[in-house]
Amino acid sequence: MESQSYKNHIRYYPPHHFVYYPIIMTFLAFSVYFSCTTEDKLIWNFISGIFIVLFCLAFMLRQHYALTLQNRIVRLELRYRYFTITGKKFEDLEHRLNDDQLFALRFAPDEELVPLTERAVNENLSGKAIKKAIVNWKGDFDRV
Repeated sequence: MESQSYKNHIRYYPPHHFVYYPIIMTFLAFSVYFSCTTEDKLIWNFISGIFIVLFCLAFMLRQHYALTLQNRIVRLELRYRYFTITGKKFEDLEHRLNDDQLFALRFAPDEELVPLTERAVNENLSGKAIKKAIVNWKGDFDRV
């Protein structure tokens, strides 16, 4: 596996991104085309609507459950890591950070986690700024 950094940390799921979505978009394009060029506009508008709904549902469902669970796991991992490094509970700082900041901190290695957490709280760094401030990126290869 290649080393992970800010520039390559986004992950694609090929069956959805490169198979399912292109097929649905192709069918949607054809159904819109037929709804504009044929006499049976009502049926083709209905078919187009079905493809739009399928596209939206697939996108929402694919990520909703996985991300909800992963968000909980990231929080638990940060609590554990912070406690093992400092001996203090992370929950005291956690409520002062938003989700974007918390999820960016997961990429910080142990030696950078505490100072970066303090900077994020004190300077209200954005998640993007936190990611860019990480010197030795700790890859998260399992995130969906």
